[in-house]
Amino acid sequence: MEIQLSLIHWIYLFFVFLIMAIMIMRRDTSLACIIGIFLIGFTVNHSIPESIIGVFNSFVYAITSLLPTILIISVIVSMSKILTETGINEVMITPFAKIIHTPTMAYWVIGLVMMVISWFFWPSPAVALIGAVLIPVAIKAGLPALGGAMAMNLFGHGIALSSDFVIQGAPKLTADAAGIPVESVITASMPLVLIMGIVTTVTAFILIKRDMKNGSLVNEQIEDDSKDEEVIDIKGNISISWKRIFAISIPIIFIINVLIMNRLELRGGDATALIGGSAIFILLLISIKTHRGNSLEEITRYIIHGLQFGFKVFGPVIPIAAFFYLGDEGFISIFGNILPENSHGIVNDLGIALAHSVPLNEVLSVITLTIVGAITGLDGSGFSGISLAGSVAKLFSTALGSESATATLTALGQISGIWVGGGTLIPWALIPVAAICKVSPFDLARRNLIPVLVGLIVTTFSALFFL
Repeated sequence: MEIQLSLIHWIYLFFVFLIMAIMIMRRDTSLACIIGIFLIGFTVNHSIPESIIGVFNSFVYAITSLLPTILIISVIVSMSKILTETGINEVMITPFAKIIHTPTMAYWVIGLVMMVISWFFWPSPAVALIGAVLIPVAIKAGLPALGGAMAMNLFGHGIALSSDFVIQGAPKLTADAAGIPVESVITASMPLVLIMGIVTTVTAFILIKRDMKNGSLVNEQIEDDSKDEEVIDIKGNISISWKRIFAISIPIIFIINVLIMNRLELRGGDATALIGGSAIFILLLISIKTHRGNSLEEITRYIIHGLQFGFKVFGPVIPIAAFFYLGDEGFISIFGNILPENSHGIVNDLGIALAHSVPLNEVLSVITLTIVGAITGLDGSGFSGISLAGSVAKLFSTALGSESATATLTALGQISGIWVGGGTLIPWALIPVAAICKVSPFDLARRNLIPVLVGLIVTTFSALFFL
């Protein structure tokens, strides 16, 4: 069904390009995002007060949507702080430091471990698990924090999430929309995922090594709030024996978490919540043992520190998330259901309009599926629009007179949508990894841009051989 684009669609599209241009220029996007939200609101209701209210409500919607992520990051940071203050982290990373002793090994080990865990439990709990243990080791081995963050992103939110071979949430969505079996999409996606994964991760590794050599890539870490606090040395409050006990127990606790996830089939948010809850109890136990009589107050101090860090990191991203959420369900929540009757949301409408305006042949079909997938990923979820990729793939394969092309085109759109929106290019989708690695999500997005674009280009034209 052809979609009639309204003024709202064109305003949204204009500000998408404007925001991207501002990000490329390494400038802050908050002003453009707020003006964009206001103009969309004014176009909807023709009222300045209502439009101003819409700006505030869009911020509320963004914060509400991001709150679970903010909390898991805050909890992990709280736990990491007491591990650092007590010196337990030094004992924990010693065994890993013997294995990971070069930047090259750190990059590939972190990436591969992240990919495997993400296949079984999705990337969000994997970020917490790996970030708490392996990132400090990687930095000590000489890999910049941004390099570790890129490895986690590209292997976890890229390769694992876009293929989703185990849980099969992504291929189920696209397959249903395309009207083909899930197995067909998985089979078709395997060579494309392999090509995308190899090209992207190798390109990223080459760029990391190059920039490390010329000195342009260093540990660009966000300033830690603890630098503004009185430094507290409590390493002497806990014996080396207890440090070893906790250093052994913490990884065991997280391994048990993984077993529980598998046993109870916990995925996504539930799996992340299990990791976060475990981190809270680890914080409580260590604080009680270390601070003894002052533990009640000290526990609160650690929690406050984590929350301050979490909201400080997420602060710059709230305006841009508020704008891009308007592309999907956020629009209805904030401004009501006033889009055209056959609308599927601003972002999906733009994707459908593009699909209907492209002359159909194999080359333009694969290019269009990649672009449609990327457009649907602009809301930063990765999953919300990939059903559209399946629908467009079915449309194109029918027009091409090749039903066998449906699975390949569907897989291509799925890969494009999730790589862009699932957590490699959209800044607020990058925040979990960026916060754990203590780097800027905007810097991480810029670093990921070239490897992901190169990967998408190579994968797009490689898809021609599988049609």
